[in-house]
Amino acid sequence: MSNLNKPTKVKLSSGDRIFYIGVDVMMIIIGLLVAVPILHIISASISQPSAVTQGKVFLLPQGFSLEGYKAVFRDDNILSGYGNTILYTVLGTVINVCLTIAAAYPLSRKDMPGRNWIMFLFTFSMMFSGGLIPTYLLVRDLKMINTIWALLLPYAINTYNMIVARTFFASTIPKELLEATRIDGGDDFTFFFKVVVPLSKSIIAVLSLYYAVAAWNSYFSAFLYLNDQKKFPLQLVLRDILIGNTMSSEMAESASVVQNDLSGILKYASIICASLPVWIIYPIVQKHFVKGVMIGSIKG
Repeated sequence: MSNLNKPTKVKLSSGDRIFYIGVDVMMIIIGLLVAVPILHIISASISQPSAVTQGKVFLLPQGFSLEGYKAVFRDDNILSGYGNTILYTVLGTVINVCLTIAAAYPLSRKDMPGRNWIMFLFTFSMMFSGGLIPTYLLVRDLKMINTIWALLLPYAINTYNMIVARTFFASTIPKELLEATRIDGGDDFTFFFKVVVPLSKSIIAVLSLYYAVAAWNSYFSAFLYLNDQKKFPLQLVLRDILIGNTMSSEMAESASVVQNDLSGILKYASIICASLPVWIIYPIVQKHFVKGVMIGSIKG
């Protein structure tokens, strides 16, 4: 009896060993390619400004200084950009997830009239778009230039995410639950809000992470549609710092900034501040993320 409970050891062939060794080596290389730049940025952000300027920082910090982070939070443009990005990300993610689920669930129902034609239109829009200039002209004609809606409405639904959610609903929500709800006197809206949504926490977590990361890192739409610097998201402010190697007028007039040459360390501190929220959120939703992606992509 005890022998039956012991796991069976599988003997690997020489080809299998070579394959697994190759996979391990490849994953180590990929891990290093990801980890080394991150460690460099973290070390540079807390090193002495002079060491960063002279190029002495690689993986380990040289000295210790938080002047870069102090400079970041003294910059009014970065602080306003942080607040704008949080607003755009939260509001945009709510709109994205609600519309994606509202489109995905009906399309997962085989009894929906015109289901195939609607899916064709969604898929067609994923393959072909109107282009940058027609999209800009449309946003302008709708009088959304320099408004928050120019950042949210044109990107309200991602077709790929909708297809993943549709596959999740089709493979996870059995039709027997709908029949039981109808027997109890409930309609489709009752079934959706009281049964489907509570059972879809994993896919909602996946969609939220996808949309939130995309919104947090987005700057091009703001670069196109926003003119007021007070409405700039953090990534657009950070872009000006990284590409233009410039600081706000308040910081440029500061004697301490000029004397300590914080322009280099400021860039690294800004990158950390911009990336930190995503690093914090991802481990929280990782369990639901893996579950939702596997169900939504493999089963169909």
